[in-house]
Amino acid sequence: MHDGGEVVFRNDFLRVVLVEDADYPGFCRVICNAHVAEMTDLDISQRSAMMMTVCKVEQVLRAVMQPDKINLASLGNMTPHLHWHIIPRYVHDKHFPQPIWGVAQRASSGGAPPDWRAAVAGGLRACLEKLPC
Repeated sequence: MHDGGEVVFRNDFLRVVLVEDADYPGFCRVICNAHVAEMTDLDISQRSAMMMTVCKVEQVLRAVMQPDKINLASLGNMTPHLHWHIIPRYVHDKHFPQPIWGVAQRASSGGAPPDWRAAVAGGLRACLEKLPC
């Protein structure tokens, strides 16, 4: 199975991956392990677990990355497999205020906090291992 990035948490229902994207440090995906396309393919407890996980990932990213905004997206147009994108955004990033999949507004600027990767991964593991997923 292709994990879609560095797996920082996995259980029987979902996995959380840290995406390799130099322009968007901290970009994470929450990916359902079952091959379903839409949130309504899940039962209510699974939907709740999925959204609770998305919110916990957002919480950790806000604490560690200190972004100006968090973007949440569940598109699946190219890959119809249920997954959520959680993307820290900054007013100086490559696409802001446009979506990251849009036309670039400027050159990439970097500027992630030092040691962000270990802090994000550790924070996610600590937070998500407590969830009832």
